[in-house]
Amino acid sequence: MELEHRAWWALKQLNMNPDEAGENRLTKLHELEEFRYHAFESTRLYKETMKRLHDKHIVERNFKSGDKVLLYNSRLRLFPDKLKSRWSGPFRVTKVFPLRAVEKISEDSTNTFKVNRQRLKLYVGIDEPKELSVILLIEPQRSSDP
Repeated sequence: MELEHRAWWALKQLNMNPDEAGENRLTKLHELEEFRYHAFESTRLYKETMKRLHDKHIVERNFKSGDKVLLYNSRLRLFPDKLKSRWSGPFRVTKVFPLRAVEKISEDSTNTFKVNRQRLKLYVGIDEPKELSVILLIEPQRSSDP
């Protein structure tokens, strides 16, 4: 009883009304809730923007049977060589599976294996043999007149 009396006395001394204190606390809670809402909205907008920027640079890799592809060699990441290509191949796609898997065969038709679609890219090299033209150069005739 004495503790309650002291608390009531302290409120009277500080000229604090318990009803006003409750209303003040409610307004502070509403301001905090509004701040949280704005923070959530700005975070959501930021995430959407970053996802859009990220997705803009993703290249969809759709392969068909018969396409020529190159395979990424991940072992070269452990032992990097500056002038060595990380792509090996070309290989020919034999079958495309629905869950990002591709079956491919080597050019000499000895090895067939499945790989993830992410590790492949289309081969855009020239398949036709190059034509060579031979030009014979003849030593020019010199005249005997000085």
